[in-house]
Amino acid sequence: MTANPLHDAITTSVAHLHARAPGRAPQLAIVLGSGWDAVADQVDEAVDIPYAELPAFPVPGVAGHAGTLRLGRIAGREVALLRGRHHAYETGDAAGMKGAIRSLAALGVGALLLTNAAGSLRPEMPPGSLMLISDHLNIVQRTPLHDEPGASRFVNMANAYDATLRDQAAAAAADAGIELHEGVYAWVLGPQFETPAEIRMLQLLGAQAVGMSTVPETILARHAGLRVLGLSMFTNYAAGLSDEVLSHAHTLHTASATATLAARLIVAIVPALAL
Repeated sequence: MTANPLHDAITTSVAHLHARAPGRAPQLAIVLGSGWDAVADQVDEAVDIPYAELPAFPVPGVAGHAGTLRLGRIAGREVALLRGRHHAYETGDAAGMKGAIRSLAALGVGALLLTNAAGSLRPEMPPGSLMLISDHLNIVQRTPLHDEPGASRFVNMANAYDATLRDQAAAAAADAGIELHEGVYAWVLGPQFETPAEIRMLQLLGAQAVGMSTVPETILARHAGLRVLGLSMFTNYAAGLSDEVLSHAHTLHTASATATLAARLIVAIVPALAL
């Protein structure tokens, strides 16, 4: 029998999750990007499990990512919060979240809510505002599925960000009095920020947001049969659109100022999703 280290890591991770949190059956998993970690404070009956105890999960290498899986309830719904993610720019590998997402699917999760910090390409979407992702541009043209066998790697991405979940999220935000923009997210590899010329190109291609995450996870989730919902928090205008000096520290500072609003949005959306 051919050894499959990833399969073994997933099996071990799922068994550990059952042992540490018996009876928990989350329907929804949420990946908390930079600036979104305040959502973790909204979880009731929380059980925290470090990624280090879960061999299928990554060890985040970016400030602001805790590297902990939190199981519990938000607004009465069972959830699994991933407090940190692997970014492709850390190692060049777009498949760094494969084990974590497949472990969640094996645990019974049916939908994945992805959050991120992003740069805004539109003046009407200023720093501190929030956006529902309607679609994405894989500018990097990398895939986390390159080593998948046969026809299974050819995943239909026509409804990558589930239209029904988007409608439910938009309605929940409106009911809560939270302005939620909607637009296309462009994935760039990073870690360097984009040039003004690159931003002008992305605008011409129809993007409203730009960031360095989310798209690989969306591909992995769709491959695993999970429905996907995506949210961006704007922490800055993209290069050339303002006089801001872009840095990761600036991203975290602006994200911190928006954290309370982001947490309110998640609390409003989670119970409104029909899973």
